[in-house]
Amino acid sequence: MPLVSLEQKTALRCAAAFAIVADGQSRGNAEASNWPALGERGREFFVRVSAQMMDEVGLERGQVAALIQREAQDLWDSGETQQVMPSCLLLLETSGI
Repeated sequence: MPLVSLEQKTALRCAAAFAIVADGQSRGNAEASNWPALGERGREFFVRVSAQMMDEVGLERGQVAALIQREAQDLWDSGETQQVMPSCLLLLETSGI
């Protein structure tokens, strides 16, 4: 993994969590539906985090996508998506999106 700050890693992890939950919401998953709708806001967060990583770390679009995909796979494998959502929603709120 490229050298990223804790703040950047957290943003990547939350972007991945939002993508997982938004996908679940679009499929009618009951657990995902317990969270606020993330289709639009989650997508915007994802885009902004991706742009931030390209600007601040100098990564290419594909590298950022690979980092987020790795975070999503880690969340999926560990079953931690539901646990990270409260803090990620706080991050979303403070982002102004």
